[in-house]
Amino acid sequence: MAGSREEAEEIKQKLKLFLRDHLKLELSQEKTLITHASTQPAHFLGYELVVQYRDDKRDHTDRRCINGHVGLRVPAKVIEHKCALYMRQGKPHHRKELVSDDDFSIIARYQAEYRGFVQYYQLAQNVSWLWKLHWVMRASLLKTLAHTHKRSVTKIARKYRATVETEHGLMKCLEDIVPREGKKPLVARFGGIPLRRQSHAILTDMLVTLKRKPARNELLKRLLANR
Repeated sequence: MAGSREEAEEIKQKLKLFLRDHLKLELSQEKTLITHASTQPAHFLGYELVVQYRDDKRDHTDRRCINGHVGLRVPAKVIEHKCALYMRQGKPHHRKELVSDDDFSIIARYQAEYRGFVQYYQLAQNVSWLWKLHWVMRASLLKTLAHTHKRSVTKIARKYRATVETEHGLMKCLEDIVPREGKKPLVARFGGIPLRRQSHAILTDMLVTLKRKPARNELLKRLLANR
């Protein structure tokens, strides 16, 4: 709203009473915050909401074109927290719960986790910051594969390196291809997702989490059996 803090507090109190008296709901005091838009971000559904002020951003008529516009951002703390899931003592680390899986399933799992996170934050204007997560997850993936095969990370990277065509040109990725007789081969790929803002993206829940224990080798078996 455009107004004083006192007005905002009054509206918040009215909302609290309406929720209590008409809907039998209680307003969360911890989550229902009043934020000054020009000095700090508000937090909602994992995003930061900011009001932008930049005098150097101008349109074709030389008017400041983004001042006062609301923007969405990936919070830096969210990226750090996500990266930490694939690290130990500040460095990317292998995931021992996956070392019994086949390479196809390991690569596909990393991609599913990465893709879900990137797609959730495609509305963010700083979605390119997720390159750090890509780097950490790629290193963790290579170390997991290297640990599985008792080989060096360099040899594993050389074995699976590939490129994929995207709407923004060729991108490097890691790729495992499983041939099938008389059918198209199965492809598991990590990377190859452009970190470009999609202003019309739709938010959905991130269903893939590290808390869910993976079914060992099940993905490749199901795909090979057409299930």
